[in-house]
Amino acid sequence: MSAIANDNFERLPKNYLFAEIGRRTEARRLRHPGEAIIKLGVGDVTRPLAPVIIEAMHKAVDELASKETFKGYGPEHGYMFLREAIAANDYKGLGIRPTDIFVSEGAICDGGNVSDIFGKDATAGITTPVYPVYLEANIMAGRQIRFIPCNASNDYTGDIPSEAIDIIYLCYPNNPTGAAISRSRLKEWVDYALKNGSIIVYDGAYEAFIRESELPRSIYEIEGAKYCAIELRSFSKTAGFTGVRCAYSVVPEELGKFHSMWAKRQECRFNGVSYITQRGAEAVYTPEGRRQTREAIDYYAGNAAIIREPLVELGLEPVGGVNSPYIWARTPGSMKSWDFFDLCLEKAGVVITPGVGFGESGEGYFRISSFGEREDTAKAMQLLKSLIYSL
Repeated sequence: MSAIANDNFERLPKNYLFAEIGRRTEARRLRHPGEAIIKLGVGDVTRPLAPVIIEAMHKAVDELASKETFKGYGPEHGYMFLREAIAANDYKGLGIRPTDIFVSEGAICDGGNVSDIFGKDATAGITTPVYPVYLEANIMAGRQIRFIPCNASNDYTGDIPSEAIDIIYLCYPNNPTGAAISRSRLKEWVDYALKNGSIIVYDGAYEAFIRESELPRSIYEIEGAKYCAIELRSFSKTAGFTGVRCAYSVVPEELGKFHSMWAKRQECRFNGVSYITQRGAEAVYTPEGRRQTREAIDYYAGNAAIIREPLVELGLEPVGGVNSPYIWARTPGSMKSWDFFDLCLEKAGVVITPGVGFGESGEGYFRISSFGEREDTAKAMQLLKSLIYSL
């Protein structure tokens, strides 16, 4: 064969984290058929879509049934009705225009695709532990990567690098650690980017879970950020769209060529999100939509409190769960992450996420998701508490 393969794919981890979790979970189910397994590993939602969203989507379906209101291909950047709603609500007073907003099928897609607009010789600064897509997208692009450790000593917000890095990936509230970032620390990152000509890719997918009013909800609350930052947001966790698929990126015109390049990238390689989905997303911004989606977020926040309490009692130093749906904690007795995963799965029938799956710096930690059902969450924590006390 004469075609040349992208050998950077060989540098990727052999097994994708969540696929491996699925494989081990299924193997356990086959070994113990009929025994319940409680899944608090993958961050998928369990609450149904809000009634006002369903109503808006049904109405959009009816429009497609009529010749007068039928919609075919939509605009690649997103329908203006949704872009305007996002700008007016999520970025009110921050100077973000509807034309700065690009609707997409998911934040994980944007997190990987944004790599397209940067040269392969650009260096990528990636915080660790890290959600896999940022790292893997840059590995596939063949870029040089600088890891930025996030741990208890820096409040899981990373130390500002001493050298210039071209692209900085930040995610707050963080996945996987659940840590939030203060306004002062985020300003330090923005100041660093402005000084060094860097671009920050800021993943704000979990912004809706922020409860402490002093924390920034958007990087654009920081002066100068429009000149150095791209922000990613998602309706997946905010409104339960994990199976519907809708998100958006913000690439301000102030970023110059990066704004026009992202627009061109979407035009060339994306056919847009369905009209039905975007009408559903628009409904999130109605007064009733905000109330109904807030009920689901509050439900998950209640689960997070149920998860945190026993982990504190057990001395496992949990992080997150206050401004985030994720809780990050130490494994008991410095146990290896996958060993603890296997123990929880086999002995308690509870699926967690091994911290090492988010990078070597996650070894000795685990993540728990609060997106389960309340009864399952409470039961899982009772089982884990009993298991850990027995060690």
